[in-house]
Formats: sequence, structure tokens, C-alpha cells
Amino acid sequence: MFATNPFAGLSASIPPAVMQTYVVIMIVLVAAGTLFDIVHKGSAKYFFDNWRKSKGKGATQVGGSEWVSLAIQTGLVDVLASGEFCNARRRIAHLLTMYGFLIYVITTAVMVFGYPTSAAPTPGILPLLWWIGGLMICLGGYWFWFFIRVDVAAEGNSPLRIMRADLFILSLLASVTLGLIWAFLQPRASSGANVFFGLYIIATTVLFASVPWSKFAHMFFKPAAAFEKRVSYANGTRSNLPGPADKPEQFGSAREQPRHY
Repeated sequence: MFATNPFAGLSASIPPAVMQTYVVIMIVLVAAGTLFDIVHKGSAKYFFDNWRKSKGKGATQVGGSEWVSLAIQTGLVDVLASGEFCNARRRIAHLLTMYGFLIYVITTAVMVFGYPTSAAPTPGILPLLWWIGGLMICLGGYWFWFFIRVDVAAEGNSPLRIMRADLFILSLLASVTLGLIWAFLQPRASSGANVFFGLYIIATTVLFASVPWSKFAHMFFKPAAAFEKRVSYANGTRSNLPGPADKPEQFGSAREQPRHY
């Protein structure tokens, strides 16, 4: 099971070109949805306006070498280590979900485009990584949903309470969970495999088509916002966004319990 490419098995009933076209469409939906989100919410305009103001008001000029240093710090601390989260449990859950998502998506694309049929044997490491990535998403995502969300953990609300902001995490968990169930049932020629595959496609389409209304686009904008915070802190203008992850003592809000998830 863990060494079997589920998409190669699918090629017996669905042509590889159809699977590949579907993946391309999902990528286009993410790109288009992200652009729509940026334009509709004006986040890009706000970011660049704030960037220009901070550069003009800065008491200290940030040199080229410092820019490189700040960019490296942003990548290592804010992006790769999710340093924005002061709560250790939430950071771990976020890292599990983030890295699991990257592993899951990359291995899916490699198997669909590189090994779409059984005629080209799939290296066993790819399906194994696909399963590991999916299970990491489930572990981090369900842990967050049932035990870490502030309205559940701090406010005592029901974990079944759903808001529009929950669209991304719920569609992600539904897509991955249904995909893993389908992959588990497929080698067993179970009649339920087709049902779960259909549900998997529906959930995946919702995940990638709902970018303008979910928090999916945030992952593309957050690195730029984190870099702007560090530059503003370095030149003395102090961005109106929370302070850099490794400088919480300068910004009281950085130590506060997050209010929104």
C-alpha cells in the first residue's frame, strides 16, 4: 500500500492526460484566485504603500548586506520555522501541516506527471512520501481543529462551529483524508474506492477553487509581509504590523494569545 502509486492504478480507467489536465487546472485556479484576492482586498497596494512610507521615514538606512541578512532571517525564522507563532503547540501543528502539504503536493505532481501508468514503475519512495505528507497534514490539521483553535481551547465553543475563515483548513483536511482513504481502498478493489475517489476530487476542487474566499492566498503574501516587518524594525520606522518573530520584547502584541485562526 505505502509503496504503490495510486494514480498509476487509476490510469486503467482514467487517461493520464485527464489527470494531468486536472492538476494544471488546479494550479491555474490557485494562481488566478491569489491574484484576485490581492487585487480585491488591496493587500498588494497596502503593502507597497507601507513599504515606500517606511523607506522614506526611516531614521537608519538599510544597506545591501543588511538587506540580504534580513531576507535570510525572514526565510529561516518566519517562513521555514514559522517563528510568528509564540504558542509552541500551534507552531508545531502549523509546521506539520505546512511541510506535510508541501511533501504531499510535490509527490502528487511527480507521480501524476512522471509516473502516470504502471508501465513506468514508480520509485517506492514517492508513494511513501505521499502517505507521510498526507498523514502529517491530518495530524497537524486535526490537532489544530479540535484542540488548538482559540475559540475552542480558550472560549469553550464547540469544535463543530464553522465560519468562513475555516474553509481552507476544512477543505484541506477533507481532500487529504478522502484521498488517503481512496488510496487505501484502491488496491483492494473495493467498491467504495470509486465513491471516495469522487468525494476526493470534489473536496480537492473546493480547496483550490475557493482561494479567493479562504486563507490559502495568505501563504504567498506572509513572507513578503514578514520581510517588510524586519526592514521597518531595522530602519527605525516600526511597522504597524506585529514585530519580527525574534524581537517579541519590543512589541507587546507579539506575546498575546492569537485572537483569530
